Amino acid sequence: MSTDNKEVVRRFNIEVIQNRNEAEFHALMAPDFVNHSAPPGMPNGPESMWNTFQNVLRPALSDLKVTIHDQIAEGDKVTTRKTISGVHSGTLMGIPATGRGVAISVIDIVRVEDGRYAEHWGLNTLSNVLAALSKA
Repeated sequence: MSTDNKEVVRRFNIEVIQNRNEAEFHALMAPDFVNHSAPPGMPNGPESMWNTFQNVLRPALSDLKVTIHDQIAEGDKVTTRKTISGVHSGTLMGIPATGRGVAISVIDIVRVEDGRYAEHWGLNTLSNVLAALSKA
């Protein structure tokens, strides 16, 4: 079970985040999914995750790649330490393109239910990346 759940999370990271596969996104998201990392007052369902990838990261980072460093699974939860990297080739949260390489470190926990994302909690270094880009 833990191995299957790790594969679900790996598939999401590669197919959805890296390869922008919307069909896989819908296949891997439970309809009642909750993103516990959504900013207060913002939507926290499946659309919150797709919005981050499609409307924040994708337009700003070309050559987007997800590198999974570690995955630990216990029960229905998978913790992943990963890096989302790319070239800052478009506006990222108000910061114009710099052409610099960026790497966002991420640690997230996903609860998998019936082979789909049911809940997500995460921490990342996007604020550090934005601070460094604004000094460029």
